[in-house]
Amino acid sequence: MLEVRLICIGKLKEAYWRDAVAEYEKRLKPLCRFQIIELPEARLPNDPSEAQISAALAQEGEAILAKAAGVLFPLCIEGKETDSPGLAKKLENAMQFPGAVSFVIGSSHGLHETVKQAGERLSMSPMTFPHQLARVMLCEQIYRGFQIINGTKYHK
Repeated sequence: MLEVRLICIGKLKEAYWRDAVAEYEKRLKPLCRFQIIELPEARLPNDPSEAQISAALAQEGEAILAKAAGVLFPLCIEGKETDSPGLAKKLENAMQFPGAVSFVIGSSHGLHETVKQAGERLSMSPMTFPHQLARVMLCEQIYRGFQIINGTKYHK
């Protein structure tokens, strides 16, 4: 069974985001070994300099890479967009090789370049979404991907 890790910087603060993610976690349990790993956001002052942001991203990047397993998909604005069947194919391919896949959602400042270079960059959209919403959307797309792989009627 494929291990799917969703590595996120920061926690979900509002109950409605946690409830939405919990619903997809429940749905994914029979399909894969799904795990959400929440890492702390590096502390920054109110008006951080570029150097401070870079140092924070580097710190977060080290923590992310330490928790990643298998094929790595960092989500970033310069990543490649894919449709739901395309994501399903990526999941299916990941099942063939190391048996694990890690998706990464960074902080509001993004991801360090080492994380982006360590895997295949993906973009959910050219639009910008709150990180909490992106997490819910990604969980749904992972669930949808498994439904596509299994040939169910969920994806029409």
